[in-house]
Amino acid sequence: MTAATRLRNLRVVLIAVGLIFVFAVYPLMSVVWPSGWRWQPNQPEYEQMILGIYTTLGIFLLIASRNPLQHLSLIWFTAWSSLVHAGIMAVQALQTPAEHAHLLGDIPALLIVALLLAIFTPRAPAAERAKVPAAHPA
Repeated sequence: MTAATRLRNLRVVLIAVGLIFVFAVYPLMSVVWPSGWRWQPNQPEYEQMILGIYTTLGIFLLIASRNPLQHLSLIWFTAWSSLVHAGIMAVQALQTPAEHAHLLGDIPALLIVALLLAIFTPRAPAAERAKVPAAHPA
């Protein structure tokens, strides 16, 4: 895969994930499949916090999609935090039979986000070649 193709695919993933984080997390938790996306007991305060975090992250991923090479730390944060979040939830879901639906819901979704971002995000050497020199303070 060429660097240009990888970057184009990364932009598509950033836009898709950003839009999902902004517009789809709430419907998934509340309407579409609560047992695969909402943890029990239902805690509205927790859900508002998660929605606030993911909506904000989604907006910043949409901004990053304009020029991904300038936002690599945000992209890698999203990939790694998604992986860690999915791992913690997987352990919790396996320990609690009532939460097993998460093994088919939000856990794989976060793993897919982490995997796609990791596949398409340029590694340091390629990113270094594309960097704009930093301005020196006067």
